[in-house]
Amino acid sequence: MLRDIDNFYLEKEEPVKSCLLALRDSILNYNQSFEPVWKYRLPCFLYRNHIFCYLWVDKKTQHPYIAIGKGRDIDHPELIRGNRTFVKLLFIDPKKDLPIKTIHTIFDLAMGLYD
Repeated sequence: MLRDIDNFYLEKEEPVKSCLLALRDSILNYNQSFEPVWKYRLPCFLYRNHIFCYLWVDKKTQHPYIAIGKGRDIDHPELIRGNRTFVKLLFIDPKKDLPIKTIHTIFDLAMGLYD
């Protein structure tokens, strides 16, 4: 029997499924200290026991996004706050290559908030 966190990825249709799996791998490869957990019915990535980011799919566009846990404190043109209080979102087009450089730049900014 698969875990809920595994089902989250595997239940999605292509190309969203492949995009989410690639995002998961990219996040875990960015920092070996990140811990993938299923929390609040979301695939979250903890850093020092705090939610660093989580993955989700926008209901309207069906585009995956990375929600950055301390995003409100990060100023980056690709991050969208919307109506959220603490997190900012980085939307990913599942039909394009992952914007690894952008993701790593945002993660670098976020990591500074945990020191």
